[in-house]
Amino acid sequence: QVQLVESGGGLVQAGGSLRLSCAASGRTFSSYAMGWFRQAPGKERLFVAAIMRSGGSTYYADSVKGRFTISRDNAKNTVYLQMNSLKPEDTAVYYCAARLGHTSYDYWGQGTQVTVSS
Repeated sequence: QVQLVESGGGLVQAGGSLRLSCAASGRTFSSYAMGWFRQAPGKERLFVAAIMRSGGSTYYADSVKGRFTISRDNAKNTVYLQMNSLKPEDTAVYYCAARLGHTSYDYWGQGTQVTVSS
């Protein structure tokens, strides 16, 4: 069982930056690939970024490529999402998730709100 707690969301002007953090419980954090997803009001939850167990491989949605960076610190059981050059369309609730396998995510956090004003 893994518990995930996101933090770092807030209100920021367009062009600004935020760094989200996701702290995981348990001693097997390094066994999990980690991902960030987001859900805007009235829309489906979408993939944002993912990072593999060792942090050696990362993946991004086209909409955030070049602006967002995912990273992890396995010693701190934490995954980060650095978000730069934020746009109003980045406004959403951001969720982190963990998976052991290669397909679906097994555990989800409660989400943190990011609001980008124009």
